[in-house]
Amino acid sequence: MIEETNKIVEEVPEGEASATQLPDPSGYRILLALPKPDAEFESGLVKAAQTRHIEEVSSVVGFVLEVGPDAYADEKRFKSAWCKKGDFVLIGPYVGSRFKIHNQEFRMIDDDHVLGTVQDPRGYSRA
Repeated sequence: MIEETNKIVEEVPEGEASATQLPDPSGYRILLALPKPDAEFESGLVKAAQTRHIEEVSSVVGFVLEVGPDAYADEKRFKSAWCKKGDFVLIGPYVGSRFKIHNQEFRMIDDDHVLGTVQDPRGYSRA
């Protein structure tokens, strides 16, 4: 899961200008990549396509790709930024605007939808 999510970020070498299909978040929005669900259960049984789809759509963890220019700028609401580019964050299931690029799920969320940061996102699922 972590390795697949990191591949998105590694596609463009650091410091090089390159066209990208990823949108730049405007205002107070945050762009997240959602990890692809595992293809199998811990027991080794293969998950049905519908099960994997539900797990992907209801994901509660995302990887911060970009933070909009106005995110966390309201000093009355935020004492500090709740997350930064490169963090894994905990979010509510189904929150934000979902879209796919080349079959990879992304989500655009508002800055106040971040519930917390996550050190190791493996094993998180919706309860």
